[in-house]
Amino acid sequence: MKIIPAIDLIDGKCVRLSKGDYSTQKTYNENPLEVAKMFEDAGFSYLHVVDLDGAKSGKVINYPVLEKICSQTNLKVDFGGGIKSDEDMSKVLNSGVMQVTIGSVAVKNPELLYNWIDVYGQEKIILGADVKGLNIATNGWLETSELSLFTFLKDYYSKGIRHVLCTDISKDGMLEGPAFKLYNSLMKEFNDLQLIASGGVSCIEDVQKLKQNGIPAVVIGKAIYENKIDLKELSVMTGLDLSSK
Repeated sequence: MKIIPAIDLIDGKCVRLSKGDYSTQKTYNENPLEVAKMFEDAGFSYLHVVDLDGAKSGKVINYPVLEKICSQTNLKVDFGGGIKSDEDMSKVLNSGVMQVTIGSVAVKNPELLYNWIDVYGQEKIILGADVKGLNIATNGWLETSELSLFTFLKDYYSKGIRHVLCTDISKDGMLEGPAFKLYNSLMKEFNDLQLIASGGVSCIEDVQKLKQNGIPAVVIGKAIYENKIDLKELSVMTGLDLSSK
């Protein structure tokens, strides 16, 4: 199981939201590179970076921060938020990220994503499946589509996509536990899905339960920043798991 700490960016700062609501912004650190190095020093290998400004505006905004993290750490970074054009896609990949997370484009311009899969390969793409209820949300969670989660995933699964980051927006930033039932349903439906659980992790027991349920990876944000999870304890789990990657 991959344990992936998260950095969410607004105005170049490390922040967190609750349920994707921009009015709930809380700033934890004005130097995201410092936070990334802290995660690396604690023994983590992976990092999830989200450009919340980019997700809202429709173009990558916090590229300079991403570039610093990729060039000044050895973390395997996945990045999402505002990637809507060939130019942004190329720029982000050239920064040194391992993968990109694509959400809104997958809903609104699937032909563009099909092309990116052909050009860059399916392993470079993480499909961002952000859900309200069981419908897909887009544009920094400001819009909810009529597209159901399972229909959405079946289409891209047929195109070879296996890496999926699924966030239950009602859980995100609430520290009330992940959407276990949803994730179990997804793994049952798509048995070789490289699912990344996201949203709601509140304690080390949540992480252990996800692992016991066979969820391949988890993103953790607010629980770390609010000191609900001990980094040392979490990094021990990470260290044990890294031998299997």
